[in-house]
Amino acid sequence: MPRSKNAVASRARRKRILKQAKGFYGKRKNVYTVAKNVLEKGLTYSYVGRKNKKRDYRRLWIARINAAVREEGLTYSEFIHKLNEKNITLNRKVLADLAMNEPESFKSLIASVK
Repeated sequence: MPRSKNAVASRARRKRILKQAKGFYGKRKNVYTVAKNVLEKGLTYSYVGRKNKKRDYRRLWIARINAAVREEGLTYSEFIHKLNEKNITLNRKVLADLAMNEPESFKSLIASVK
């Protein structure tokens, strides 16, 4: 009995890779082996990038909070420590947003913590 190669599945697999590589430059978009390697690397970069994005935003929020708190005579670490002591559970994203867009309410928050 002849060997069955299941060309339908292998063609679909190649087509899926080439479809994802659409828009790449040169052989990267239309040669399967090159596209597969480049796509794999690109997906790795995007995975790492999503983790770095979280890291970068957290650093930005901390910098904004620190800048706003120092105007009131505190440091970032003292402020966060006092928030934890008072059981105020606001995350850094919300605190940074308050510091940027609603400075009066942020100042009242600092005053309640002091």
